[in-house]
Amino acid sequence: MTAEERLKVFINSFDTGNTAALDEIEKAALDSYVPIIRKEMQSFLKLLLAMKRPRRILEVGTAVGFSAVLMAEYNPQDCHITTIENYGKRIPIALENFKKAGKEDRITLLYGDAADLLKELEGTFDFIFMDAAKGQYIHFLPDVLRLLSDGGLLVSDNVLQDGDILESRYIVTRRNRTIHKRMRDYLYTLTHQTELVTSILPIGDGVTVSTKCRNKAVLRECEDCFEKTGIIDTGSQS
Repeated sequence: MTAEERLKVFINSFDTGNTAALDEIEKAALDSYVPIIRKEMQSFLKLLLAMKRPRRILEVGTAVGFSAVLMAEYNPQDCHITTIENYGKRIPIALENFKKAGKEDRITLLYGDAADLLKELEGTFDFIFMDAAKGQYIHFLPDVLRLLSDGGLLVSDNVLQDGDILESRYIVTRRNRTIHKRMRDYLYTLTHQTELVTSILPIGDGVTVSTKCRNKAVLRECEDCFEKTGIIDTGSQS
């Protein structure tokens, strides 16, 4: 066991656990090889919720509903969560998990492509959790920033790609090079926005936490960053 693995085990040994409903969802997900947020990320998300106490939460990437239920359970503020999922087979599982956990009245699940659904959403959210297809984060970002309230938090999971993000694109396997480039572009865009304050943290598989500064034109700066990175045309998908 490496020093990094030992440290992770040590930190996770202090975890106080979740509710029985969340434990059941987590076990079923892991048994079915459905990715959910890691233990370290669960603890960090609880901390952010306790600090921010958001009323309106947007999640991009529901999977089987584990993180949505966790946010509904551990947010100390009464809130409503809107979550988006594009994989049809997971929709009924997520809805059943919301019901079992007694959170179905606090969570609205939207089924479809986030690239389309985000454009249709109105109003603002004071907490946005990105945990969908990693290669699409950069394409979702303009609408995500439009929907993020002044002073709101944007939390993006799995940004270090199990360490691949550190490597040259020529070392990364060919099938992962597009995702590798897009994630690097995403990190650059987040950290070079004058209207955002962003920290990249080595928690779990890497997470960024960005807060939107008040009363500034985020979208204009976002478009400038897109032009600099040569990805203003977001029509391609992967």
